[in-house]
Amino acid sequence: MIKYLGSKRRLVPSIVALAEAQGARTALDLFTGTTRVAQALKAAGCSVTAVDVTRTAEVLARCYVASDADDPAVGPDRVAAAVERLNRLPGEPGYVTETFCQNARYFRPENGARIDAVRRAIEDEYAGTPLWPVLLTSLLEAADRVDSTTGVQMAYLKQWAPRATKPLELRPPQLIAGAGTAIRGDAAALVAGGGLGHVDLAYLDPPYNQHRYDANYHVWETVVAADEPDHYGVAAKRVDLREPGTRSVFNGKRTMPAALAGVVENVDATVVVLSYNDESWLTLDELVDMCALRGAVEVLAFDSARYVGARIGIHGPTGAKVGTVSHLRNVEYLIVAGPGATVSRMAAALPDARFDHHRAARPTLAYAGRREVDPD
Repeated sequence: MIKYLGSKRRLVPSIVALAEAQGARTALDLFTGTTRVAQALKAAGCSVTAVDVTRTAEVLARCYVASDADDPAVGPDRVAAAVERLNRLPGEPGYVTETFCQNARYFRPENGARIDAVRRAIEDEYAGTPLWPVLLTSLLEAADRVDSTTGVQMAYLKQWAPRATKPLELRPPQLIAGAGTAIRGDAAALVAGGGLGHVDLAYLDPPYNQHRYDANYHVWETVVAADEPDHYGVAAKRVDLREPGTRSVFNGKRTMPAALAGVVENVDATVVVLSYNDESWLTLDELVDMCALRGAVEVLAFDSARYVGARIGIHGPTGAKVGTVSHLRNVEYLIVAGPGATVSRMAAALPDARFDHHRAARPTLAYAGRREVDPD
């Protein structure tokens, strides 16, 4: 699994427990990222639709959510044979080597040359086939295992990470049996357009702040696109990241609240599960009011370690520590909203996490609309 800021690894068992308590058979993961939650819901028996705006997330979703392990076209023998062949390819330096190994230092040059060679072979030999997203996912995960960063690609380490000295090695992704759909698009626009259809459970994990995932993981975006873009800065970011039109409304402090409120209100789901934390732009009270448009609300709270950058500390351009970290833990929330009896049953599945938010289930925000909720 690719290292991703905001990963919900610790919350996955709780999210699956909520889905099982509801009896969900269909689910929507609207900000899917690495697809960790979507994969777990699919493995639990749900037919999952995974949505995200980035190229990287779309490829991961096409591999882990849309691909069916029981489909002979992506059977284990076919995938293993293709991976074995790609692992035998000698390195051929290209854009990745020049940009991310020489101009920047995300990978050792020998691994960059292998990434170049394998990416070219995947496009030449597998484009348009069911194996393309599976093999590209295998390459992304292999590259992630030998990178030299703290996780995000805003910078690289001053000294090579120990893992960066290991040779690039692709492994067959572990596919999941069952149905699923992968969609690349803006969550607000897709929900407003009504084209996603009805689901039993919609899981929402929107961005918490101004940091963009296409910028935080721009190397993966470029490897997926294979478009050899012009780049800027020490981090060698894609120049298109500077274009105003590429910024999501969810990454703006003034635009995010209304956008999220619209998604929460209008997503076509019986139950909404909203994931957020106590370092976000919106307060818990605001989120509860927002979700109360859908009916009853329960809040589940989980103590969690903060992201790896907080544990490493604050450093300046020279690598010297320039500040102190205020805290190392935060609170992750799951806010469950929908018909009363269903929401109560779901929250009862996680009794130790229930949090008394002391709020009436009624909207008070200026941007809150009106919604009729059917009784359970």
